[in-house]
Amino acid sequence: MSDGDYDYLIKFLALGDSGVGKTSVLYQYTDGKFNSKFITTVGIDFREKRVVYRASGLDGALGRGQRIHLQLWDTAGQERFRSLTTAFFRDAMGFLLLFDLTNEQSFLNVRNWITQLQMHAYCDNPDIVLCGNKSDLEDQRVVKEEEARALAEKYGVPYFETSAANGTNISPAIEGLLDLIMKRMERCVDKSWVPEGVVRSNGLPFADRPGEERNAGCSC
Repeated sequence: MSDGDYDYLIKFLALGDSGVGKTSVLYQYTDGKFNSKFITTVGIDFREKRVVYRASGLDGALGRGQRIHLQLWDTAGQERFRSLTTAFFRDAMGFLLLFDLTNEQSFLNVRNWITQLQMHAYCDNPDIVLCGNKSDLEDQRVVKEEEARALAEKYGVPYFETSAANGTNISPAIEGLLDLIMKRMERCVDKSWVPEGVVRSNGLPFADRPGEERNAGCSC
């Protein structure tokens, strides 16, 4: 796909404590590489990738492919950047929430991140995928899989155990988040939750489509 040749521009935000591997996960997804020498993200950065999304119908058949331009925003996990990070919440359509399987505090802080999302995202039940990262460091693991899955179930979000080092479950996690977003967009009559700049195949943002108005709140 060339520049501008897409049906939807979808923005995802990667969240989590500093050092959980957000930058490495996104780099693995977009470039298929792992760099163990990434420095801590300062403020906000982003990566991009083009994908084709095909929804499956009730009969299991795949629908027409939608050309997606993904913007994957990488946020700083440090407290001093929190006000800058939350300013980007409302423009994102989906959230990849990461913790470090070898760091219990990063897991305990997942609840705080979800609270922040409920306060600042486009609605109080945004689409989130929870990832326990660094699954390759099994000998250093301190967070049990059943604990993480129980937390994900409590909040009603999917859970993946990922490794930026070897790529385990990186694509399924991000593609799972994309699937949640696309299904939400299809089932919602009220598109007021869709941030500005999401482009459809006719080239018009949702706000400019005939008969569609932007209202406050989220009804989906």
